[in-house]
Amino acid sequence: MNRELKRISALVVIMFISLFVASSVIQVFQTDPLAADARNTRARDDSYQVQRGQILLADGKAIVTSKPDDDEYRFQRTYLQPKLYAAVTGYSPVNGQATGIEAALDQQLAGTGGASFFDRLRSTITGHDPQGDSVQLTIDPTVQQAAASALGTRRGAVVALNPKTGAVLAMVSSPSFDPNVIAAHDQRQVIRSYDKLVKADPSPLVNRATAGALNPPGSTFKLIVTSAALESGKYTVSSSFPSPNTLRLPGTNTVIANSDGEQCGTGKTTTLATALRLSCNIPFAELGDRLGAQAISDMATKYGFGQRIEIPVPVTPSVYPLNTDPAVLAQSAFGQSSVQASDLQMAMVSAAIANGGVLMKPNLVQKILSPSLDTVQQMTPQVLSRPVSAATAQALKTMMVSSVADGTGVNARMDGVDVAGKTGTAQNGPTKPYTLWFTGFAPADDPQVAVSVVVENGGGLGQTGTGNSVAAPIAKAVLEAVVNR
Repeated sequence: MNRELKRISALVVIMFISLFVASSVIQVFQTDPLAADARNTRARDDSYQVQRGQILLADGKAIVTSKPDDDEYRFQRTYLQPKLYAAVTGYSPVNGQATGIEAALDQQLAGTGGASFFDRLRSTITGHDPQGDSVQLTIDPTVQQAAASALGTRRGAVVALNPKTGAVLAMVSSPSFDPNVIAAHDQRQVIRSYDKLVKADPSPLVNRATAGALNPPGSTFKLIVTSAALESGKYTVSSSFPSPNTLRLPGTNTVIANSDGEQCGTGKTTTLATALRLSCNIPFAELGDRLGAQAISDMATKYGFGQRIEIPVPVTPSVYPLNTDPAVLAQSAFGQSSVQASDLQMAMVSAAIANGGVLMKPNLVQKILSPSLDTVQQMTPQVLSRPVSAATAQALKTMMVSSVADGTGVNARMDGVDVAGKTGTAQNGPTKPYTLWFTGFAPADDPQVAVSVVVENGGGLGQTGTGNSVAAPIAKAVLEAVVNR
């Protein structure tokens, strides 16, 4: 009899242990996937009972908070300086899909992630209202404001990176919007406001720094082609190329010319250094043909093209189509044809060159903080790739400095500081405006910031804007905001 009781008792103990282990696994280790499951409406309903964490700037100032409210949702998500930071924060509606940092770090902010389990348990024991973790960004408010003010009402984007760490110092997209109208609790008003934003043209909901319909990078892509040439070992900055006024593309009747319609430089031939400084299309078309599509594609990939990265906001991959057609290849070598890039991507190119050929993974988040503002997770810089050698990076830097000093990027010059840069004026067909670019970094001898500017409606169709006249001054304002802080 005692033996049977012992067996039953042991079985009961085993069952309780199994139940405890199973519940612990669900509550601790499976919290994140369960909370992220779109079918789990209970997770969304429970989140309304949590005071969502703050989103803070690099200096600790809050730009997104949750204020107590007396309706069923209990807390009103509030965005401070909303249009200035909308491209970064995104929005978190009460009944809908979040965007931006609000989406990328939703579980941390809502306090539903596995890492927040003990904070939730402590709140239950103490009877305090549960709170989500806060997110401290890498965004510098001075640099962000400088970027937004310089871009103004133009349609485009600005990205500034710390080339040594990958930290995103500024990320601006224009036109912008007010996330407060989407986070409001009056659902009828939210639907009206959202529909208005969706129908707006151009769309303010598109983050032009990282996503949306990407743009041809134009002559900024010459940095990648130059990288491929130098890394091949077959070319140097002094390598010579024919310099005719015009060039007919192989197998077509299409004729290309340099931007000024003249020769590249003063003679019948030109060097790679001069071609980059003066941003000549014909020498790069010839160089592209010599290198081949595969070599250019491989180098573009090393700089980030075609890669799916998260910062932690998802970034639309930039595109270099592997097309061996000679005419297409020639045009792609100066950033036309089907080449497409995000503003962040071209900032990454300059950042890698500035950092001696080492590309750091871009990141918007500095740290995750508990409700008591203790550090839960400190982000550390990560190497994404090593596109070029230190020697190639130095050669590129020297040529980029010349481009700003007395080439096509003179409007980015700063008093007493050497600026490295490259302009771009990309065509989008006869019925659409040009896309204008500038990417570069400063100070050239000890880079503190790499920047990329894209303006989608700045030239062509009767407008006289170029990368130098429109995008370069915007970049200069951002570079000055970092160097002079």
